[in-house]
Amino acid sequence: MKGILKILIVMIVTSAFGQREEIITLKDSKIHLTTFGKGKPILIINGGPGMNSEGFASLAKELGKSHLAIIYDQRGTGKSVIDTISAETMTMDLMVEDIETIRNYLKIDKWIVLGHSFGGMLGSYYVSKHSKNVEGLILSSSGGIDLTLLNTLNITSRLTQKEQDSLTYWNRKIAQGDNSHYALLKRGNYLANAYLYDDTFIDVVAERLTQGNRTINGLLWQNMREINFDCSEQLKNFRNPVLIIQGEQDIIGKDIAQKAHHTFENSKVVYLDKCAHYGWLEQPEAYFGSINKFLNSLN
Repeated sequence: MKGILKILIVMIVTSAFGQREEIITLKDSKIHLTTFGKGKPILIINGGPGMNSEGFASLAKELGKSHLAIIYDQRGTGKSVIDTISAETMTMDLMVEDIETIRNYLKIDKWIVLGHSFGGMLGSYYVSKHSKNVEGLILSSSGGIDLTLLNTLNITSRLTQKEQDSLTYWNRKIAQGDNSHYALLKRGNYLANAYLYDDTFIDVVAERLTQGNRTINGLLWQNMREINFDCSEQLKNFRNPVLIIQGEQDIIGKDIAQKAHHTFENSKVVYLDKCAHYGWLEQPEAYFGSINKFLNSLN
């Protein structure tokens, strides 16, 4: 396959979930992926951009009970290293090429794609380019099929004044060069509530928020603006089933979900009450129940 010099399997771990870690080595980068279970394949694209897949292992383990669930570190994050991080190497088109590299490496004809948050944006973009390879699509608290999110999202609006003030303090410390885990975690602790309905999960989300690469994040948003990211016209032709699922209290507004619903001909929207951005944390029974029902309908 173009661009691949060799395939290096660095580690195989067998567990109750049939877990395997692998690395695909390319000319100027490596793609780290982990699979769970066996059966019909489902690719899970994590949020970000600029975050690894570490926080999505529990989601993959659950879906791996009945499917071959695949997570991977997006380029430049986690164990997916890249020689140079720049505007030329951090683009949505190259992110899509990475997904196709994984599909071809695993010898998958068609798979189900689940994209969460930014992963929903990338998943939608992938479908707009490779719809023939996608049996079904799940948009989990997706950022949308275009850039509407940039005009509507106000992350700090849900935070208390104390949380906002503390967040400002730690953002300033980090901007001044303090990139210690402690500083990143303190920032995460004050930001986490923006993504949650239930503050029980603050520690989990705060730790997740320490893993972001701001350079990659900025470059990918820059690229999306440059290409005027908008999949709506291409996605109107996608006829396979689509599940759109998010919390009633999600930081991402329902207008984003509704726009996707009106674009995809064969789509269904599910809103989870008492739930914000992380359905599998705050409402796992309803979240996995809806997804498993959708997956069973594809069999």
